[in-house]
Amino acid sequence: MTPGLERIRTLLARLDHPERAFRVVLVGGTNGKGSTARALARILQAAGERVGLFTSPHLQDVRERIEVDGSAIAPEALDELLDRLAGPLEASGASYFEALAALALVHFAEQKVTTAVLEVGLGGRFDAVNATEPALSIVTNVALDHTDWLGPTLAHVAREKAGILRPGRSALTAATGAGAAFLTAAARERGVRLERVAPTHVEVNGYGVSFVLDGCTYAAGLMGRHQAENLALAVRAARELGASAAAARAGLARVQHPGRLEYRPAERLLLDGAHNPAGARTLVRALADYFPGTPKTLVFAVARDKNAAAMAAALRSRFKNVWLTRYPGPRSSAPAALAEFFPGARLEPDPQRALAQARSGRPPGGLVVVAGSLYLIAALARPGFGPAPEAFIR
Repeated sequence: MTPGLERIRTLLARLDHPERAFRVVLVGGTNGKGSTARALARILQAAGERVGLFTSPHLQDVRERIEVDGSAIAPEALDELLDRLAGPLEASGASYFEALAALALVHFAEQKVTTAVLEVGLGGRFDAVNATEPALSIVTNVALDHTDWLGPTLAHVAREKAGILRPGRSALTAATGAGAAFLTAAARERGVRLERVAPTHVEVNGYGVSFVLDGCTYAAGLMGRHQAENLALAVRAARELGASAAAARAGLARVQHPGRLEYRPAERLLLDGAHNPAGARTLVRALADYFPGTPKTLVFAVARDKNAAAMAAALRSRFKNVWLTRYPGPRSSAPAALAEFFPGARLEPDPQRALAQARSGRPPGGLVVVAGSLYLIAALARPGFGPAPEAFIR
């Protein structure tokens, strides 16, 4: 990666600025931005808009990153775009992510979307989607991650996240504590009024969550108390963009986010892409809420640039057995390198074997949890969508 917006701006100019054909919402933050972006897209669809959604990373197929009204771009459409735009992409020296962002924006313009919800890939200030001019910006939260790129402190990270804010435009966050303070200070420097969104009466229901915002009750089939903050951000953003409370309820009832606290009841398997200490702590809280007293086995792999020690500190005491593995690719830590953080853990470099052994060795009625990286989840199996999310709300 080479930080900067020059390449993507040059590329968009060559493409006649497709990003100006629709309203844009940027969604950044350390954790939860994918859930927030997906929920907002579904609510706006329920409100009658034609919605483009750009997310990352994908789990199995790159087409997952580019959706219109919930449908991934067709293979032939992506092929045609790549052929047609190959010249400008190569001439601009676009990176992989920049090229995908540009393809998404062109696709959205040609599909005549009315609003595009764009998830920030990394940081914010120099991310490719920040070459657009958002009508609304969302920063879900601020925590330490990608410190090699964003800086070593929360203040550094907040400054990068605040790069997606625009003077004179609305901005929302659910950040708390020191992260919120740093983000607020950065927003003030930019002349941005940043509103904090805080749901109340948060409850876990079945395999979902419910909450109250502005006197209205909402529910969704996403697991974890933390999702109330992400979903509340989506609701408040949608209301600012003109959606009704009824559309918000209908959209949340349809939202799904594979690989993020995705529970497969028939397999007693929980898949979660928690890949930093904050995500690990969120996973622990969710396990206590949804599976109290259940013996748990962990299958874990993580990238070499992550804080594995802090993640292990949050996780290890919660699991009866731990299997350390790796996912395909050079960034994955070797299982042996993680062993010091998980005393007594078993090592199995092949993730498929690690999962099979974890399943066969779990206690009766036990739960197997796969966590540490979305790349690990992608390597094991494509998360299925399972029953309609409404079935998880009771």
